[in-house]
Order: sequence, then C-alpha cells, then structure tokens
Amino acid sequence: MKVVISRQECQDKLSDIQSVVEKKSTMPILSHFLLTAANGGSSITATDLETAIREPIDLKVEDEGRLCIPARKLFEIVREMEGDIRIESEDSQWIRVRSGATSFRLACLPSEDYPLWPDMGASEQIELPSGKLSAMIEKTIYSAGESDTRYTLNGILFNIKDGALTVVGTDGHRMAVISMPIEGGPAEEKKLIVQRKAASELNKFLSGADKVKLYLGKNHVLFQVGDVEFLTRLIEGSYPNYTQVIPSGHDKKLSLDKEAFSKALRRVSIMSRERSNAVKADLENNLMTLSSSNPDLGEARDELTIEYAAEPLSLGFNAKYLLDALGAMDTAKVSFELHDPLSPTMLRPEGGPEGFDYKCVIMPMRI
Repeated sequence: MKVVISRQECQDKLSDIQSVVEKKSTMPILSHFLLTAANGGSSITATDLETAIREPIDLKVEDEGRLCIPARKLFEIVREMEGDIRIESEDSQWIRVRSGATSFRLACLPSEDYPLWPDMGASEQIELPSGKLSAMIEKTIYSAGESDTRYTLNGILFNIKDGALTVVGTDGHRMAVISMPIEGGPAEEKKLIVQRKAASELNKFLSGADKVKLYLGKNHVLFQVGDVEFLTRLIEGSYPNYTQVIPSGHDKKLSLDKEAFSKALRRVSIMSRERSNAVKADLENNLMTLSSSNPDLGEARDELTIEYAAEPLSLGFNAKYLLDALGAMDTAKVSFELHDPLSPTMLRPEGGPEGFDYKCVIMPMRI
C-alpha cells in the first residue's frame, strides 16, 4: 500500500472512530482500524464487535492495499504532524508514516485477521429525517440504564408499529417516551433494542445529514447516514411493556415555568446531593414549596408560583431525574399529571414541536 492523505482528512476520519475501537481489549486487533486503499474508492472501518463504522476516506492511491493500523497511535501521530501525510506499507507488519522531514515506523496487523462486516441478510428498510431521529435519541437516552443487571434496560427501544416510530428509554425508576408518524414502515411490528453507547455514537453522525436509512435485520440494525454506514448488534431479550407504565386517569394537574423550576430544584438539591438527591415538593393553591434536608449539613427551602388548583399534595422526587427530564424539553412551560404521593408522575412539554408526542414518567420517592 502506498497512499497520500491530507492531515485534516486523516484527523477527521480517525476522530470519528476513536470511541468505537476497543482500548482495553483481549483482542488486540479491535484497537486497530481497517484501511482499504483502492482506486475505485477507499474506506476506513472500525469495530468493537458490537458496533461497526465504515465510511469513505479521500486518499491519493499510488499502490492499492489493505492494512490494520493502530487507531489511537496513528491519531496521536497525525495530530502532531504538519502538511500532507504519506503512508507506505513495508510489509504486512509495518508501515511508514511521513510528513515533510518527520517519519514514524508503526507496527500493524494483517488485514485478513480483521473481523468481517456482518451480513445483514434479508432486511427491511425505512427512511427517516436525520434531525428528528437525533432529537428522539437525545430526549430518551438519558433515561436508559447504565450497567444494569437487567441487560435490556442498558439500551433504548425502537418500536415501529402502525405507521409510527416510538423510542423509549428507562432504568426502572424513570422513563422517557417519544413517538412520531413515519412513512413506509414494515408491515409487522418491530422492536429493536439498541445499545446506549451505540445510540450515542450514532447521534454524532445524524446532525450532518438530511436523511437516514435504517436496514432492519434479525440481529443487527444498519443506519446509513450519507456515505457513513453505522451498524450495531441488537440487544437480545424482552423490553418492559412501556405502555403499561404510562399512567392514565390522573386527577391532578399543574403547570409551571420550566426555567424557574429548574433553578429552584438546583438550589434546593444542594443540601441533598451527598445522599439520595431527594427533594420534597409541597403543593397547594398555585404554590409549590421545595425543600431538602441533610442531618449532617442543614436544610434548604424555596417557593415557586405555579398553576395548581387541586387539593394539597406532598411528593418526594430524585432531583436529578427531574432535572434530566426538564433538560430534554424545549418548551418554556411544563405540565405535571399527578394522582397521589406514590403513583408515577408524568411530565409533558406544553406546546412542543409538532409531529412529536413526548412524555416522561418518574417514580416518586418516600420522604
């Protein structure tokens, strides 16, 4: 292999794959990427066996070839170089990286040892606006579990049914659900559990494109964003029935200013952060009183004008859960639907963007 590449192009493409390549793997080849140099089109591929990225790379190809190159080390080298970069293979184990008078000799691995790109087989396709899919991921991913023993909760659910896409994230204590109508969906219902890390990585590519194509396989889903192919293995198992968790028939509702509520929550939670992050909310006619206490530190209290006309009610919440949900809402006002101190509380943005149905459910705390 003998190629020339601009420093910026090389740095951009290597930056895209840094969080996919494995840094502490028992398989050394997973810390490498596959560079394919061909006159008909060159590409860069990276995988951790759960997620894979393949995208074109702009090379001047003098001699075609394929090599597995250490991703992190080449990224560090390129970052310090100036001008165009020449990469030449000495054999299947070494490459020479040059720029001006600077030269590196870098060990690599044979391309035939690199994991094969998974075969999607017969797959169904749908096309979505990239911006809307990105928004749906951002508004649900914060609720997904992290290192949960219930493995399916460590991903977000893509549920395609009856001409609509619903994306769900939950960790068992809170849940975020957002839906939008789609065109050309599969005839039968599809439930795809995408790993949290994969969804986060995918979101980095969605902002720069108009459309994203989804290829729905049995064990994988492939997202094609422009020239970038992003493939991830689905989490196997049954996702909780989120429709049963969404409360209905709540007889108490309140409306409040999101920004004022967020600021008050942050102030009051200062006294509870070192423990359970618990904050108490006392509701009465058009007034919310927030309070928290810590026997070792002290207590905090704040008041907020709201729109509430039902009977007085006291509830306890994890302040972080509330702040995460509020941060995912784009509207100035937020509504709460309540029943009693121990029933799930539902939050909705008031007057949100058309085309989305967004709701968050948070389990209250005993205080």
